Amino acid sequence: MRVLLVEDEPSLGQAVEEHIRDAGHAVDRVLRLDDAEAALRAVDYGLVLLDLHLPDGSGLDLLRTMRRQGDVRPVIILTARDQIRDRIDGLNAGADDYLVKPFDLDELAARVAAVARRAAGNPSPIVTLDDIELNQAARELKRGGKRIDLTQREWAILDQLLRRPNAVVSKEQLEETLYSFGAEIESNTIEVHVSRLRKKLGKDLITTIRGVGYRLERA
Repeated sequence: MRVLLVEDEPSLGQAVEEHIRDAGHAVDRVLRLDDAEAALRAVDYGLVLLDLHLPDGSGLDLLRTMRRQGDVRPVIILTARDQIRDRIDGLNAGADDYLVKPFDLDELAARVAAVARRAAGNPSPIVTLDDIELNQAARELKRGGKRIDLTQREWAILDQLLRRPNAVVSKEQLEETLYSFGAEIESNTIEVHVSRLRKKLGKDLITTIRGVGYRLERA
């Protein structure tokens, strides 16, 4: 999943960015509201991590604008404001979750995963495909009861396909899942990782729609 992090505090922003990336997500970090607005127009993010106190205004204004424009991408507020009234205002503005600083980075990663699952319509971390069982919370995959190890990028691609079962996901959408701003995109990366997934999970699980993208064949 590709995540937009809107956080201007240097040390916290770097720590969050690294931790979320280590959890298997691509992360773009911006420091200002105007940069966040531009990023949201350019990229189909799976989730937004939003600080409220930013150099050019309040993150709540951005959140309200997103919801007013019909943007339903999940948003988790990250803020030092810990009063009940602040939490109510954030949730009423359309936030999906609210985390008060300082927070544990592992808890943040768990909340990111939980909110993303709910947004995809599958709140359970367990996904079953025939004899394949995926535990997204534990990042564990089994086939026929036998554990199968996936690389971080294989997990990211499979996660993106799982969010849209039986729908075609374009190569460009999968690339957005893997790469942050400024990263060099290798021309055949998606094909290579899809091929490896097929070897590990079965060649019929992921179908290539030539010239369009890939589809997870979920019964």
